[in-house]
Amino acid sequence: MKELLKKYEDTPPEIIFNWKDPETDAEGWTVINSLRGGAAGGGTRMRKGLNMNEVMSLAKTMEVKFTVSGPAIGGAKSGINFDPKDPRKREVLQRWYKAVSPLLKSYYGTGGDLNVDEIHEVIPITEDCGVWHPQEGVFNGHFKPTEADKINRIGQLRLGVIKVLESNHYSPDIQKKYTVADMITGYGVAEAVRHYYNIYGGSVKGKRAVVQGFGNVGAAAAFYLSQMGARIVGIIDVVGGLINEEGFSYEEIKSLFLNKKGNTLAADHLIPFEEMNNRIWSLPTEIFAPCAASRLITKDQIDEMIASGLEVISCGANVPFADKEIFFGPIMEHTDEQVSLIPDFISNCGMARVFAYFMERRVSMDDDAIFNDTSETIKKALLNTYNKNKSKINMSSTAFEIALKQLI
Repeated sequence: MKELLKKYEDTPPEIIFNWKDPETDAEGWTVINSLRGGAAGGGTRMRKGLNMNEVMSLAKTMEVKFTVSGPAIGGAKSGINFDPKDPRKREVLQRWYKAVSPLLKSYYGTGGDLNVDEIHEVIPITEDCGVWHPQEGVFNGHFKPTEADKINRIGQLRLGVIKVLESNHYSPDIQKKYTVADMITGYGVAEAVRHYYNIYGGSVKGKRAVVQGFGNVGAAAAFYLSQMGARIVGIIDVVGGLINEEGFSYEEIKSLFLNKKGNTLAADHLIPFEEMNNRIWSLPTEIFAPCAASRLITKDQIDEMIASGLEVISCGANVPFADKEIFFGPIMEHTDEQVSLIPDFISNCGMARVFAYFMERRVSMDDDAIFNDTSETIKKALLNTYNKNKSKINMSSTAFEIALKQLI
């Protein structure tokens, strides 16, 4: 696996598009790792301090993810080095998408990512640039549909991603109009845990869980894990956290979801972050869902969790470990050798799978059909991993080997 990984990491991307904004100091890159299957896909992120290497590593990560989620295309990513709190953000995005629109018409599909909203920014701004949908390039480059079929499937994709959930099983409150895009990634993170216990033995019910990050992904993962009967004993977020060693009730988790402020945890009597960061890693827990930013988790934190009874990690964040390597650094390797580590490209593939689901054919727009499709995709990937390696350790290295053999 390591030889395959090194070969994959060392292969330069096919296309690097670099843009410098004429009106601000913003700089952007689209990195297309390959045009496998005639197209490439990956979202657009914005943060101050972002560089091309970050975008390149994310593009390679997307290509691995597509081996699970489909479609069978190359990985790409766009990144803009600019402060997303700057009031000129929308103008920068408008100029960026105008510059990159020929790629989006031909062979590249994008979406939302860190600090860039799919529904309120990506879709309307790309439409203004003459792009039918941010995934139009994937349709044209990979699927090559007739014009009529393209119109129908783009319409389906448009409606599907912003579809308001109608079922209380998938939405914490149907009156608040949560969409598929709001909930699907966190749902996949929780479903990965459920399938893990079903395949490898045991049950999620009654297991203690710690969630890192309480944005869209972390809050949704906590909601669905609690719904399954897991006991959320700790939540750590950038603003602080909460601990309940007996586990928060489903109603309490639902309330925390509904009361979060934007993408952060909000509650009375939050434990300050520093205290939380000292306490949470030694909390007795079987399930850990890292759903905050990439490259945060240290070896010491993991070792504390393992000593406290950790069984399985389901990654909501891409590359959650504080390794400098693109994929499989020493902290991730150490973790993979100690506990069951479900890699990010399986557990957080929900949004990529939703895009594939709506692009591939005419499909049901029912909540159950959409969410079950993601669940079955994750289950299939975990079964493939289990069939190659029935041990509860070295899951990630096995899953990577399966993916990389499709790419090299």
